[in-house]
Amino acid sequence: MEQNHGTTARAAAHLRSAIANGGAYGIWTSIPDLSVAELVGGLPYDYVIVDLQHGVTTFTELPALAQAMRAAGNAPLVRVPWKDPAQIMRAIDSGAYGVVVPMVSSADEAKAAVSACRFPPVGVRSWGPMWGYVRSDGALPPAEQDAGVLCIVMIETAEAIEELDAILTTEGLDGIYIGPNDLALACGFGRGTYRDEPAVAALIQKIVDACRAAGVPVGLHCSDPEMGRDWIARGVSMVTIAQDTGLLAEGALKALHRARGRGGDAAPESPRPY
Repeated sequence: MEQNHGTTARAAAHLRSAIANGGAYGIWTSIPDLSVAELVGGLPYDYVIVDLQHGVTTFTELPALAQAMRAAGNAPLVRVPWKDPAQIMRAIDSGAYGVVVPMVSSADEAKAAVSACRFPPVGVRSWGPMWGYVRSDGALPPAEQDAGVLCIVMIETAEAIEELDAILTTEGLDGIYIGPNDLALACGFGRGTYRDEPAVAALIQKIVDACRAAGVPVGLHCSDPEMGRDWIARGVSMVTIAQDTGLLAEGALKALHRARGRGGDAAPESPRPY
């Protein structure tokens, strides 16, 4: 049997276990490079999210990136470009064990996203195993694949706040992921963050409390590790605390700072657009 048989199922099970045991810590990747994918896939984070919405990566590179992570014994979550069932199915076919679906604003949209992740009769996912002739686990029975796929929808619009209770009742929904930047923009707070705008902090906490009350895991996109630690303490289940491009910029600046003999001074920080 292939050495990496069951990689996607193990990755999904690991994330579920981390969420159930104190919280999951993840890394965001947007660089479409095989060495980067294998590197982050081999790090001891609880999950890796490949960004197809705002990152440089596209569906063209995704299958190879998923293969590179598989070589490291891992598989990714994928943020799809849009709440389009075809994109959701394509991401899972490519090797993702789950999707993060942006801009979901209603229970109907959440239901459609969940349905795209599961085969009939549970959902509407189309059968077409991309890796069926290549891997020993490339064409597992539909029910087995359904059980291993995670559907996580993003709450980041004013409409989603209004419809939150209905969204949380969606059968088969595996989690909520808060996009604090779009949420602040959509609710009239511009580029305000939870640190400098109390209303943004209150919005995030409202979502977290609703998810906990409904028994639905809740994730949060964080600008830095400190934000992640803070929100785990406030009840968040999974926090994305680092991004490949940001780590590259910060590491390069720190190395230059040290080489120039300025070790006693604080290294300059790279811009944090998130």
